[in-house]
Amino acid sequence: MRIEQFSLGGHGKIGTALEIGLVNNMPDVALRATELQFARLLKDAAGALDVRLQLFSLAGIERGEAARARMEGFYADAATLPQARLDALIVSGAEPRPGDMRREPWWPGFAALTDWSRDGTISTVFSCLAAHAAVLHLDGIDRRPLPQKLSGVIACERVLEDPLFAGLPAINPVPHSRRNGVAEDDLTAHGYRVLSRLPYGDADIFTRQERSLMVLLQGHPEFDADTLGREFLHDTGRFLRGECAERPAMPENYFDRATEERLHDLAGHAVDAGILPRYAEIVTGALPLHSWQGTTVRLFANWLTLVAAEKTRRAVLSRPSRKRARA
Repeated sequence: MRIEQFSLGGHGKIGTALEIGLVNNMPDVALRATELQFARLLKDAAGALDVRLQLFSLAGIERGEAARARMEGFYADAATLPQARLDALIVSGAEPRPGDMRREPWWPGFAALTDWSRDGTISTVFSCLAAHAAVLHLDGIDRRPLPQKLSGVIACERVLEDPLFAGLPAINPVPHSRRNGVAEDDLTAHGYRVLSRLPYGDADIFTRQERSLMVLLQGHPEFDADTLGREFLHDTGRFLRGECAERPAMPENYFDRATEERLHDLAGHAVDAGILPRYAEIVTGALPLHSWQGTTVRLFANWLTLVAAEKTRRAVLSRPSRKRARA
């Protein structure tokens, strides 16, 4: 099977190409959007670096026929990662389900790729649920259910200096969308460095240095401007159709006040799926209150720069010395 490779580099093409893999674990409805979000982000962050993207999926992720047909020829099985000659890897989140993640069909494949990534890449980014699964596998750190789903654009504060934050302000808006979290005390007790946190103390970005630099994100900095709105509509539709008992809260710091007031008025109506189009009209017509794309591009540009520098360093160290070459 021929797997497509996407070149995302900018003008100038400094140095050798960086081979980046994306393991896309999102459900079918978000598969394409997640692929495009990370591809656009890497393209914007690449600058003059020559960045190439390869797509992978875990065999244990349930897929419909249409998604499997679309992925054919574009996605490789994540089991082939050790043969892909990657410099760095991004592992997306997945559809959250209650219970022990170790019982999920995708767990064996995820555990294998996590073990490989510790030595097999220069750096690996784990996003949201993938970050929770990684710390569970590596250190037995369990995620903890939140009182309600955390959704919104959160002002996250840098608490440690790190090259990943070069050129970034001390406080950055970051989209979060999750029902669980991992405690900062659990992370630091196992040697993780918490680099930034939410206002109420929950970790945002944390790292672990193996031979590979593991970068773990509880948020979704890659989200498009309308992603939180679309998620809110999806959750609202499930509530109005009686598929879940919990009315979703509006995303924090996302809608302007006028939009929030219109949505509050709708929430006062009877629970009826017939009013979902009115929700959609309001949400799709609103603009997000904050923009995070600029800081996200800078974060990933810093990450790519670190990967490129370490790739060069390792290449220099692997060359035979002149004395050895003459001998």
